[in-house]
Amino acid sequence: MGKKEMLVSAIENGTVIDHIPAEKTYQVVDLLGLRGSSTPVTIGYNLPSEKIGKKGIIKITDKFFSDEEISRLSVVAPKIVLNLIKDYEVVEKKTVETPDELRGIVKCNNPKCITNNEPMMTVFNVVDKAHGILKCRYCDKEQDINKIKLC
Repeated sequence: MGKKEMLVSAIENGTVIDHIPAEKTYQVVDLLGLRGSSTPVTIGYNLPSEKIGKKGIIKITDKFFSDEEISRLSVVAPKIVLNLIKDYEVVEKKTVETPDELRGIVKCNNPKCITNNEPMMTVFNVVDKAHGILKCRYCDKEQDINKIKLC
């Protein structure tokens, strides 16, 4: 394949989510609610990547994400790259970072936590980004980001 050939076609305007660990690709699709999208969505899966071996890539036409949506992404796939596209050109590149606080994204794994027994939003502090350790603001239970359930 020549350098100019692309595995996935270009989009005119929208967002390209790149460097998704291959096994997390469909989690990202579900987290962003893309199965119900009315605009074109292209999903590439198990594509070769020099950085991570195999990767996923998602191209969403005419869609730009809020900071909250991007925070949700960081929970399942930190270090992915968002490319904002306008007129077929990348106008901004963002590496997704896990924020210091996650609101309404992660479910507490403590069955006695008030968030599992009352209708209220969960709040977790990210106490160790390097090791992916979250701490529930209400019950102080720590959780591994790789073993969490999403709300």
